[in-house]
Order: sequence, then structure tokens, then C-alpha cells
Amino acid sequence: MRTGERRRGERGMSYLLVLFALAALGLGLAGTGRVWQQVVQREREAELLQIGQQFRLALASYYLSTPGSGKQFPEQLADLLEDRRYPVPRHHLRRLYRDPMTRATDWALVRSGGRIVGVHSRSQAAPLRTRHDAADAAFDGAASYDQWIFQVDPATFTLLSKPEVDKP
Repeated sequence: MRTGERRRGERGMSYLLVLFALAALGLGLAGTGRVWQQVVQREREAELLQIGQQFRLALASYYLSTPGSGKQFPEQLADLLEDRRYPVPRHHLRRLYRDPMTRATDWALVRSGGRIVGVHSRSQAAPLRTRHDAADAAFDGAASYDQWIFQVDPATFTLLSKPEVDKP
């Protein structure tokens, strides 16, 4: 009889060990999930910065390639995809990128005089990144992604223009 009682006690102990192992595994997976979520968010932030830079360059290209002396920005994002101000349309932007944060192409537009001078995400989520390089220094300390405004400042276009060559 004693051997039968011992087996019942051992089965209970094995059951408890399996329960503790499953609980520990669950806690480990929960921690891994949080870390993975941060990794994905950091990747999306990097993608947002890259796409934002593409919009900046496209807006600057559109502005600088305006025929004549009256420089202007586009009225709509589609103008960056196909600039019909020339006999042969120009393409300042390869495609209309999706916002990595919202996964939609409905960017919030920054307008000046009815023309687009910048774009930003519609996401109100808090960013993980708090420090940026010089081009995006204005984003330092932003409370949400919709404060990361990718804008063109015509005063800085001198950096994009061709340098003058001294004539001998």
C-alpha cells in the first residue's frame, strides 16, 4: 500500500512542476512580446524617417524645377508622382508611400498658400526615439509622430543648388 501512496504524491509533484514551468514560460513569452513590439516600432520609426526624407527631397525637387522665375510647391501629392508642367512629365517621387505608423497613404499635409510644403503622419502614438540627427533635430522631444513634420524650407535651397564655377 505504501508504494501506491507514494505514486499519488509523486504525480501531484510532477503536476505542480509542469504548472510552474508553464507559468515561467508564459512570463518569458510576455517579456519577449514587449521587446519584439519595441523592435517593430523602432523599425517603423526608421522607415518613417526615410520616407519623410523622400518627401522632403521630392518637394524640393518640384520647387526647384518650376519653370520660370515664380517657384511654387505642388497643389497635391499626385503632382510629385507626375509633374505635368513639362512636355515630358517628370517624376519627383517614385510612388506615394504608406505611412509606416498608420499603414495608410492619407498623410497629413502642411500647406502654405494652398500649396504643399510638408507632410506628417497622422499617428498620435508616442515615439521611442527622442534624439535625431541634424536634418531632423526639430523632432527632438516630440510627444507623438504627428509632430514629426517633414517640411521644406526654401531658405535652405542654396545648399541644393549648383556651385558657381570661377572663370579664369
